[in-house]
Order: sequence, then structure tokens, then C-alpha cells
Amino acid sequence: MSPSPQVVAGRRAALEAVRSGRASEVLVAAGSRATPGLRELLAAVQEAGVRLREVPRAELDRVASDHHGVVTRVTVARELSERELATWPFGEDALVVVLDGVTDPQNLGAAARSAEAAGAAMLVTRVRRSAAVTPAAVRASSGALLHLPHARVANVAKAIGRLQDAGFFVVGLDGQAPITVYDEPCPAGRVALVLGGEGQGLSRLVRGSCDALVALPMAGRVASLNASAALAAVLYAYVVPSRPRTRA
Repeated sequence: MSPSPQVVAGRRAALEAVRSGRASEVLVAAGSRATPGLRELLAAVQEAGVRLREVPRAELDRVASDHHGVVTRVTVARELSERELATWPFGEDALVVVLDGVTDPQNLGAAARSAEAAGAAMLVTRVRRSAAVTPAAVRASSGALLHLPHARVANVAKAIGRLQDAGFFVVGLDGQAPITVYDEPCPAGRVALVLGGEGQGLSRLVRGSCDALVALPMAGRVASLNASAALAAVLYAYVVPSRPRTRA
């Protein structure tokens, strides 16, 4: 799929858009207060040579809501295909996060933010019944979706097979698994962590495609976490401690 132009709102998303090289123009509301966050953004814009325009706040209101005085025009990277998983230049300790049916853009963005912060090499999501990379998702990710290579696939189970062929050990997060993230360490080498959609979890075929299933134990009265919160917990309780301290 070809890159698509979008506008994203907010200073943090703008800063990451500039840092990722995806920003083509930054619009700042006239008379904005020079906060540390805005000064950091303006310095990054100047260093990157991105076009900057000061415009009336009403102009920003017409193109985005809840923008806090900053709107950025960005080009989202081309989405990768299932076939590219087999030839992608993954590092020997690469981490890939696979989302099996996360439909909420806010959850997608938050999951991408956690994945990118944990050093993931790629995010994989479904084409159907799955959230797309919208401005809302980019903002929820604080710009992480502009940094993270993203493959959208028609069949997650087949994509898992591609990753396994590329040397990945695939771990699915399943609340019914007999092994928890505390019982055994995460395998070394290339690992793909698979997370199911909100409320439904992993689909049957995806669950059966995983090399191992682990559960996130719940000690409180709430039976579960939302998808992005569960992902963050498993990444930092299970996957990250086993990874080298450099990105894959």
C-alpha cells in the first residue's frame, strides 16, 4: 500500500513525526506560549529543516481537534506485506509484536508506543477487523507508529508461519495458559509476541500456531487488562529482561 498523507495533532506526536523524518510541515497556533515542549519541537523542526508555519488557531481547528496549538502534516510509511516478513533484515535478537484483532485505534496506538519503547523491530496487525493507522492512532502512540515498521496481513496465522520460518519463536498471550510470565524465562533469540483483540483474545488458529502460550497472572479483583496495558506488562515483565540492551 502506498504512503498516505495525514495530519496529526499534538506536540509530542509532532516531535516524533519530525524525528522520524515523516513530517512535511508543522503548523503552530499564532501566539502559542513558549513552553519547554514547544521549544523542543521548534528546535527539532529547525534542525530537520521541516517547513514551519504560524497560523491562526481557527485554521488548526478546521483540520484537527484537541490539537493544543500544533498540527503536523505527515506521510505514514508504506505498510509491509506478509511476504516481506520472510526477507526483512531482522536482527538476531529481534522482537516483533503481533496484534490479532485489536480494533480500537487508541489501543493500537498505545500498543505501538509500548512496542516501540521496548525496542520492537516491527508491528504486525490484521487487515480486516483491525484498527488502521489513523491520526487518532498516531496521536495515541505519541508518534511511535511513525517510527515502527508496520506489516498488515490478511492472515495472522500465516504471518506467524513466515516469522517462524525466519527463525522466530512465537509466544502467545493467553489468559488460560498453564504457564505464566513468571514461571519460565522468555526464549533467547528472535521472539514474536502475539496478543489477541479486546475481549476475545487469540483466535483458535492463531493460538494453535504459537510455539508457546503464557498467561499474565491477575492478583486483583479485575479479571483482565485491556490489550495495550497487557502488552506493556508482558513486554517489561517477560520479554525485555531477556533482550540485549540495544535495539534489534
